[in-house]
Amino acid sequence: MYNTEDLLYTSDHEWVRIEGDIAIVGITDYAQTELGDIVYVDINSLGETLEQHEIFGTIEAVKAVSDLFMPISGTIVEVNSALEGSEDSSNHVVNKDPYGKGWMIKIKIGGTIPDNLMNAADYRKMIS
Repeated sequence: MYNTEDLLYTSDHEWVRIEGDIAIVGITDYAQTELGDIVYVDINSLGETLEQHEIFGTIEAVKAVSDLFMPISGTIVEVNSALEGSEDSSNHVVNKDPYGKGWMIKIKIGGTIPDNLMNAADYRKMIS
């Protein structure tokens, strides 16, 4: 289990864990709860270099389809193969473990960490 206090957050409900020059990205527990049962995650941007705020994929839930936005500029070097998921939407890895096994992409960071990312306390204030 990862410490969510050490993560950075976006206003679009993505979380970011920085490990050297790699950023691991997923959606927050709040986001997966709001979406409901996730049925499909579509990320076709492996190998692409994208700027912060560009769309890197979509997430489809029973309630809605939402875009996934790059929290940091860089090149997508890995997509979580566990996202291909299960036929049972109530058992999707993002719903079960959004901060662990439900991570979405790894980004080779291109440049500096943006200062518009929030710490955990600021993110909690935003969603409350």
